[in-house]
Order: sequence, then structure tokens, then C-alpha cells
Amino acid sequence: MASMSFSLVSLLFVSLTQWLVVFTVAKTLPSGFSVDLIHRDSPLSPMYNPLETEFDRFYNAYNRSVSRINRFRPTYSKAFQSDIVANGGEYFMRISIGTPPVSVLGIADTGSDLTWVQCKPCEECYEQKSPLFDPTKSSTYKSVQCGTDPCNVLDGSDRVCDPEKNTCKYSYSYGDRSFTKGNIALENFTVGPVSFPNLVFGCGHNNGGTFDNVGSGIVGLGGGPLSLVKQLEKSINGKFSYCLQAPESAAESSTFIFGTAKESNAVTSTTPLVQRDPSTYYYVTLEAVSVGDKRLPYGSFSSSSATEKGNIIIDSGTTLTFLQSKFYNSLESTLEEAIKVERVSDPKGLLSPCFKAGQDTDLPTITFHFGGGAEVKLQPQNTFAQLQDDMVCFTMVPSNDIAIFGNLSQMNFLVSYDLEERTVSFTPTDCTNSH
Repeated sequence: MASMSFSLVSLLFVSLTQWLVVFTVAKTLPSGFSVDLIHRDSPLSPMYNPLETEFDRFYNAYNRSVSRINRFRPTYSKAFQSDIVANGGEYFMRISIGTPPVSVLGIADTGSDLTWVQCKPCEECYEQKSPLFDPTKSSTYKSVQCGTDPCNVLDGSDRVCDPEKNTCKYSYSYGDRSFTKGNIALENFTVGPVSFPNLVFGCGHNNGGTFDNVGSGIVGLGGGPLSLVKQLEKSINGKFSYCLQAPESAAESSTFIFGTAKESNAVTSTTPLVQRDPSTYYYVTLEAVSVGDKRLPYGSFSSSSATEKGNIIIDSGTTLTFLQSKFYNSLESTLEEAIKVERVSDPKGLLSPCFKAGQDTDLPTITFHFGGGAEVKLQPQNTFAQLQDDMVCFTMVPSNDIAIFGNLSQMNFLVSYDLEERTVSFTPTDCTNSH
């Protein structure tokens, strides 16, 4: 059992876990480069709202997580890209596009592939604080023709061909009725200190819905062929990682690394990435969850789908962790046995179980057992939020669909993806020292 010694304010600051990726001064690594991650609700962020309380931000993060899970539902009969919630991502990323380079800020999304930004001229565009990208002013902008590989990679329902100009177009409609339509093109991207020529992206001329006016579009970081990390795969040796800081240091920047991260002396747990459709998502296999020393096999409590390989998605864009409902019921009972304090109710009725607790309350270590023998031990700060002075609530919730390992559970781990070896690794790390 671990003592709950963290403070209310500091816990909630990371429990909100919406981050802004800002490329400022990049740090050069032996085989890659790192960039800063800034919390969305930090005073350093352009998204900061001083009128929101810590509780407001946590419950907003809860609602974003619940909305976002809709995109992962296994509706294999239609294009997955069109199922996403437009503003459901938890990060923003600043990159530069074109020659001369134009800075754009987009939702950094590990659950999307195609990177797109709003472009001039606009048939319809949502309000955006920064200037729109004007392809006519870039000397390196190139339209993509129909029938070429960058066009054919798009799902057929998302791909449109302009017969007059023979140019490839895309059309996405999102789960919250947001949409984007435009041209598929090639352009120079500057990511941190490095420029990359001829990357595929979408130049959106018709966009609308619930997109926030701070952002210019979406930066795709998923596993599909058009994502930024897949297009940069050879340059970064198929590797990228991130390290999200613990609550007491959340006002400082966290780290996102393109390429190979620094070596660590800590024990690393590695699990295979499972190839499933769609290739966008990062699937792994959850075999069991332990509460203290009590191990609960995941498959024995769940539906047949949850026993399959690739039964959980690793997603940095979802705050909470979602587990299959039947298994969750058993986990909740086990938690109640392990935590020897009175159960109470979340006043908003969103989280359960909750417990009456103080600073000296003992909360259990919860271990996720993934395929390949990987064991990821989560501390209370990864799994509980203090919503009132005398109440803590579990930050994992039940799902009737796919399970998601969210970013609260990933705090203070270096989470490293190797797209060539098809693995994801977790290394316990003090992320305040990861720069």
C-alpha cells in the first residue's frame, strides 16, 4: 500500500491532463530530438482559463475522455477516421509548414493519421486566431494527383478525385458533426529544429464544427501510413516517446521525443504492439490487473472480444483509463476490499468507486500485466484523484467497447514506441529530469 501524500491542487493539475505541445528550444539527442509538452490548463498555455477551478478542469477532462472513446468503437464496416471527435484530443503541437515556413498549431493526435490544417481560400472555415496557411505563397507546395500512392492510401469513402484538375481531395466528417474537406498535397514540414521535405498533408478549404479557435487542424501521430511519425519513420528509426510529469511538477514542461530517447538504468517493461484494423491505433494485450498482491485475470471476467490479442489501446489523448465492464465490476469489488475506509459518492455522479480519505490514507499499487511479460506498476497518483478534501475517486471507468490505457496511467513513465520492432515500452522515470 502507498501513502497518499500528494496535495489536492497538484493532483488535479495533472488529473486534467490536457497538454499543449510547443516546439520552442529543442534539445538535441544522440539519435533524435525532444520538444516540450505544456499542460493545456497551465498559465503558460494559450488555452488557460483563470475562471475554471481545479474541479471544473477535472470534470471537463472526464467528459472529453467519454466523448473520445466513441471514436475507438469497432465499427469495421466504415472508415474509422470519420468516427473521431474533432476536439477530443488532449494535446496540441506546433509545427511549421511551407517555404517560407508558416507556424501552425494543431491537435496532436495518436488516434489519427492524416495531418491537415486550414488553408486559404476558405469556402467555410471555423474561427482561427492565427493566420490561415496560404499554399499559393509557398514555393514548395505540390498538389497530389489522383491514382498516386499518397491518394490511394486514403480510405475510399474519404477520397475524392477532381476530374477536371486530376487532383486528389479528402473529406472527413467527425462524430460530433465537425468536418474538414480539402486537397491532399506535399509540403515541407519543420518539426522542432529539423526540416523534412515532401510530407503528405491535407490542405483544408472547408472546415467547421467544434474545433477550438486556438488550433489550426490536426497533427496525426497514429500508426497508419499517412501519420507524421510513419512518414518520418526512416529519419527517426521508427522510434518516438513521451514522458508526462508527475502532479507536483505539472507546471513545468514535459517531453516528447522523436527518435531514440536517452538510455536509463531503470527496469523497462516491453510489450508487443498488435497489428489490428485500423492500423491507426496502438493496440497491446492486457492479460491481468493486480490490486496489491491480488491478481485478476482480464479475460476471465470479460467478453470474448476482450480476450483477443490487442484488447486495449495505448492512447496519450485520453485522460482516463477504460476497462471492459464485466472485469471492472470485479476490480471495483477488489478495490473496496483493499481500501479499508468508507465508500462515498462523487457529488456529480461520474466516478466510482470513491472513498472517504485524508492525507494519510493508504491506497494500493495497481499493476497492469501486458503481453510479453510486461508489468507496469501504477502509483496512487496514476489511479486516484482527490475531488474533495476528504474524498478520493478511482480514475478508471468501465466501457462496453474497446479498452483504453489513458494518459493519467502513463504519468512518470517514459513511454517508448518502436514502429520497426512493433513494441511499446514503459520505463519508470522522473519526468522532471527527462529534458
